[in-house]
Amino acid sequence: MSQPLLPLLSTAPVERRDAARNRVALLEAAAELMGGCGVEVLTMEAVAAKAGVGKGTVFRRFGSREGLMASLLDHREAEWQAGVISGPAPLGPGAPPMERLLAFGASRLRLHLDQAALIEAAGRTWGENPAVLGFAALHVRILLGELGVTGNLRYLATALIAPLSVPILRQQIGHGSMTEAEVLAGWEELVRRVAPQDGVIT
Repeated sequence: MSQPLLPLLSTAPVERRDAARNRVALLEAAAELMGGCGVEVLTMEAVAAKAGVGKGTVFRRFGSREGLMASLLDHREAEWQAGVISGPAPLGPGAPPMERLLAFGASRLRLHLDQAALIEAAGRTWGENPAVLGFAALHVRILLGELGVTGNLRYLATALIAPLSVPILRQQIGHGSMTEAEVLAGWEELVRRVAPQDGVIT
């Protein structure tokens, strides 16, 4: 039986090759700025100076600071999704489904922690993108099916993804005083309870 295709994130219209190169160059400049000093320094002026272009070019490309941040998140999300679809195992194809599911959780947790401030700063511009949650949910649902899990897989997939969201990670690692390793271990325990070896939830 054929599996459903994962909905790779694609929000940008088709671009000319030179326009695509310019967009990537601006996003790389933004990532370098943020990597060195944090999201607070990510302004249109700073990105323009870093990329060696006029500020108007950045505004024409992204519209606003929030649009710039959302585009940077889109770019990183697309790279991560590409890794799930065709990257090396165990995140990508080729590993047993349980290994892929555990790799998904570890990778998604790290991605969200790395860019939590950026996700929060982008606000609704990024958070209301249904392709982000839809991709992750479908991927997890496919893996649960491969593991023989029964029940409402749509709901179970969403329930497994929820603890990896930035607000919950902030609460656990910040206010809850848990370490990243403890959070990941707890998530992996949850996965093994939802997807035990016999496929029946206990």
